[in-house]
Amino acid sequence: MAIDQRIIVTEPIAKEAIQWLSQRAIVQQIDVSDPGFDNAITQATGLIVRTYTDVDRHLLTRGRRLRVVGRAGTGLDNIDIEACHECGIKVVNTPDANRQAVVEYVTSILATFFRALPPRIDQVHTEEQWVTARHAAIAPKQMSESTLGILGLGAIGKRVAAVASAIGFTVQYYDVKQIAPASRHGAHPVDFETVLSTSDALTVHVDGRSSNTHLLNAGNLPSLLPTALLINTARGLVIDSTALAETLCATPGITAVLDVHEQEPILETNPLMGLPNAQLFPHAASRTAAAQRAMSWVVRDVWNVLDGDPK
Repeated sequence: MAIDQRIIVTEPIAKEAIQWLSQRAIVQQIDVSDPGFDNAITQATGLIVRTYTDVDRHLLTRGRRLRVVGRAGTGLDNIDIEACHECGIKVVNTPDANRQAVVEYVTSILATFFRALPPRIDQVHTEEQWVTARHAAIAPKQMSESTLGILGLGAIGKRVAAVASAIGFTVQYYDVKQIAPASRHGAHPVDFETVLSTSDALTVHVDGRSSNTHLLNAGNLPSLLPTALLINTARGLVIDSTALAETLCATPGITAVLDVHEQEPILETNPLMGLPNAQLFPHAASRTAAAQRAMSWVVRDVWNVLDGDPK
């Protein structure tokens, strides 16, 4: 065992990943709120985090032995990349680990909105009840008659485009980057205003850069179609919660399905709480066993850095 390497894990990851890493280094699983964390970070050469640990300058000044920070996940919003580079600390993550899980989650939301299963017929005992149940099951619009807008055609956005196109959606997207036609998976580019105002469903897949804070706000949310579905599984900061609440109250035909929130855990004071057309979920898009395992194997990249192989 390389006893000179001490690695802190601040949030739960897969047991098998912990076991693998423990065969190579001293591993300490400890939350940043634990009184012992301050002492532990001074001795650590590696740090593994997930979503709710902020790796900022304050933490880095205490972790002067740190050589690598690993994020068991896709984005690096909670890690001060510039500060890490200044300190000579390598940052690694698992950019593709939860792609399939998020795409399945978004697909499930779309299916529920456009073609939800009717109530079970356990209590249907008469022909009249049978006819009523069948009539109530009529979906007003097929996916093949609808336009899906994708805000951000990155790795997840592209996969969503491929799935939605295969189902039959007309798919359009807006992205600040130029995307090669071969990588669009059936989606066609439109401007920002168009993707908001002409999409029957709009799914958000942008990153957490500061310029995306409140990208959807009081100035543009009212331009959504009056029966639109808005899905956010990307970053809570992208949507101004107060502005969205005002839009949902003014236009009750709009439905917002939000898996990520400006503050997590979500606060009772959030203006979206209790709105009938706001469906709020607990940051669960990547919560499949396969995705959790895949994200946990960031331990390999962390160990490679400490073991002298930066790949």
